[in-house]
Amino acid sequence: MGFPISVDLRDGDPAAVDRAFEWLREADARFSPFRSDSEVSRLDRAEPAPNGLSPDLAYVLDLCSYYERATGGAFSARIPGRGLDPCAVVKGWAVQRAADLLTAAGVTRFVINAGGDVVTAGGPWRVGVRHPVEADRFCTVLEVTSQAVATSARYERGDHILDGRTGLPVTDLLSLTVVAPTLTVADATATAAFAMGVEGIEWAATQEGCEVFAVDAEHGVHRTAGLPVAGAPVAG
Repeated sequence: MGFPISVDLRDGDPAAVDRAFEWLREADARFSPFRSDSEVSRLDRAEPAPNGLSPDLAYVLDLCSYYERATGGAFSARIPGRGLDPCAVVKGWAVQRAADLLTAAGVTRFVINAGGDVVTAGGPWRVGVRHPVEADRFCTVLEVTSQAVATSARYERGDHILDGRTGLPVTDLLSLTVVAPTLTVADATATAAFAMGVEGIEWAATQEGCEVFAVDAEHGVHRTAGLPVAGAPVAG
């Protein structure tokens, strides 16, 4: 998927982790727009599928359509001049399903860290949110229990998040973090909100079950009242 994934397992059968990673490898093979033989790439080339869309891809595309409508087109899986790219939805959805596999296997306390976005079970767990300018610092530390945290930002990949309404990079935000019940929601909401620019902060805060922490381009800090901020430094 182009990013490191790790699992911190505190109970249960370690073999469940192997099954979770098998799913993640399957998801990468099926949904990556960077693999010419993936279902996403074949759909983008309008190649006929004998059995039609898989239920999983149909679900992912429905999610993409929902966030496109909800953001007035700022979020889009089809930026002009580019092929179909549902990665902003697939990442969180696929990692959340891996977490669900662990839970189904009887694991009750774990963290999956997928390129800095995390989904937790049990807890509490402390999650540091990287400072958008100073890489060796946190700008806040969150304390979550059976929740997910996702951040969209410019510090790792530059101005890679585009406003689907204009096709231009979003530059009036530095980072935007969402805490939500699932990583499917947290990751998609963070990306969709970032694509809206500063106006996306308020929009994300209206999404059911979501709490928001954001830093704008002027280094202004925005946070919702229910943000689960930890009262002590990061541990473990």
